[in-house]
Amino acid sequence: MINDDSQILIARLLTHQTLRRDDRLVKRVLSDELFRAEVDKRLLESGLKLLDNVYADHVTLALHRAVEPKIFGAKDIWQNNNFGLTRDGVALLVVLWAQIILPKRERQETHQNAADDQNDLFDKDKPLPRAEDTSIGISYTALLSDFGDKLGKKTRMDMNLGALSRMGFIERRGDVILEGALLDLLMDTDVLKERIINGALADVFKRAPVVAVPKPLVTEAANDADAVADAVTDAVSAVHIEPAADIDPAADTPT
Repeated sequence: MINDDSQILIARLLTHQTLRRDDRLVKRVLSDELFRAEVDKRLLESGLKLLDNVYADHVTLALHRAVEPKIFGAKDIWQNNNFGLTRDGVALLVVLWAQIILPKRERQETHQNAADDQNDLFDKDKPLPRAEDTSIGISYTALLSDFGDKLGKKTRMDMNLGALSRMGFIERRGDVILEGALLDLLMDTDVLKERIINGALADVFKRAPVVAVPKPLVTEAANDADAVADAVTDAVSAVHIEPAADIDPAADTPT
């Protein structure tokens, strides 16, 4: 039964790219150690791994880090992502991550829903809020105004936003850009936060590196859009995007 369920879970993830954490088999793989070990073993045999984190509402598959050099080549021709994103596309992705994911994680860690005005004294005794309850979108109009000149102007930004939407990083609802299923999964958060927030953007924030990134940092960055865009664009080469399992490295969009 374990083998059958692990086969079904892996096949569904390969077919659908993402599954919600409240899916029956996903809940099982996140809570049943034996089942997780079986799934991990079968994935590893194919050079894959299960990607999940408590801040995201979905799980997905990605290439195991050990096989990435064999897939993407030697270091001198290393391809930092398999989505076919251009430099300005990756820079836009980093900006969206900083403006959507960092504030969301701050709300999750303080157990504050998006609609809450203030924290409840006993909120920390409650389960970690889901992403859909804490994630707030950003205005396309404001994004274009703040970063359009640095990231290719309207035509180029619209093209990159369309690609990011098709890939599952974001969702578009009218003027609002929302977190997609992959935005908080495929971005290497530990590396990204350290290199972008405490490294490339340290001059923008004008403060010493911190362990946790509070919400005001994102606000300060948004207030100095030109400096942020310059720093993010210069730091794109440091960004690692987890290679998704069902993406063709030679294609521009998911297969």
